[in-house]
Amino acid sequence: MFGALRLPDTILFGRGKRRALGAAAARLGRRALVCTDSRLSAQPEFAEALQDLRAAGVEVHVYDRAIPDLPIECIEDCAREAARFSPELVIGIGGGSCIDLAKLVAVVLAHGGPVSRYYGEFAVPGAVLPLVAVPTTAGTGSEVTPVAVVMDSGRGLKIGVASPHIIPRLAICDPALTMTCPPRLTACSGADALAHAVEAFTSRPRPADPLLTEQQVFVGKNLLSDHFARLAVTNVFRFLARACRDGSDAEAREGLMLASLAAGCAFGTAGTAAAHALQYPVGNLTHTAHGDGVGALLPYVMQFNRRACAADLADLADVIGLGEAGMGAAERSQLFVDAVAELFASVGVPKTLAEFGLGPGHDEEIATGALKAERLVKNNPRPLDLPGMLAITRAAFTGDRVALLNA
Repeated sequence: MFGALRLPDTILFGRGKRRALGAAAARLGRRALVCTDSRLSAQPEFAEALQDLRAAGVEVHVYDRAIPDLPIECIEDCAREAARFSPELVIGIGGGSCIDLAKLVAVVLAHGGPVSRYYGEFAVPGAVLPLVAVPTTAGTGSEVTPVAVVMDSGRGLKIGVASPHIIPRLAICDPALTMTCPPRLTACSGADALAHAVEAFTSRPRPADPLLTEQQVFVGKNLLSDHFARLAVTNVFRFLARACRDGSDAEAREGLMLASLAAGCAFGTAGTAAAHALQYPVGNLTHTAHGDGVGALLPYVMQFNRRACAADLADLADVIGLGEAGMGAAERSQLFVDAVAELFASVGVPKTLAEFGLGPGHDEEIATGALKAERLVKNNPRPLDLPGMLAITRAAFTGDRVALLNA
């Protein structure tokens, strides 16, 4: 038996918890850089957060130019601006790009640039400025994870910075902040959360070496990450379609944000795998939402992996009440793969890569690009090589999961 978790010092979850921001942040410092985007900075909830910080005696500087697929130039621009303010803590308010921006600026302010010094695992040399994360979407789980993803335009790649030093000290998860998310953003964020949970739960387990967590940031499937993955899967199936149908459904919003948080707790230690590896080149080519990419790819990746993790997928089928007495793992695992595909289709997640405007000529480019994400590839439950990646990619273009049964 083996278990491992790396998490923030404090996690606050529930409606209204955003109002703890000022008092909690004041214990970490008195000069706060706040990273967000231009849409969020215009919202009344954001003005309320700033007022709360100032009332607690925290001086604030706002950088509201975060953009999706966080480019390295955005991090450098924010760090230059922030250096003149000399912050004592960094707060990310928004989706994954806003929180990742806060993480990476905290690294650069503490240890200098360039950002590329920190690519990969364990490259951040020590503590960074204290981080606070306040998510406004229910999907990325970035508020509790040791990873941030940057688009390196010079290399034409998305690259991860993975270090326990960039786990936020405080995560405040208030479902009320997601109430205005439109249905499409709700759907693709929920798809991302489910992909995190499924890939964490089926990730390749490692030998329980006492030094494993000292040698790898992501350590594979384990008892503690599994607990959170099951919670996330349960809640996505219970609440995603409801939240997409009615954004004012407070219970569904709560359940979905809890799913995102739990999935972050799971994959922040276990890691993700092939669906995320394949999304990197797909996102680079199409500049489409990360959650749509992993959501479109996940059923095909699960189909390819099923022979290597049928028992785990069958366990997830049991978690959501699929199957009948006497069914074996093979049948129950297939029911779960089909259920994920059906759920995503019902909320408008793309079913094929063709829906992203890609053509069959992109097969090899995507498969080859995905193999470069080594930390994700090594986590996959079934070994991956170019023919395997091509099989997944080609099935994802045509929509033919059956073709993967014998791959």
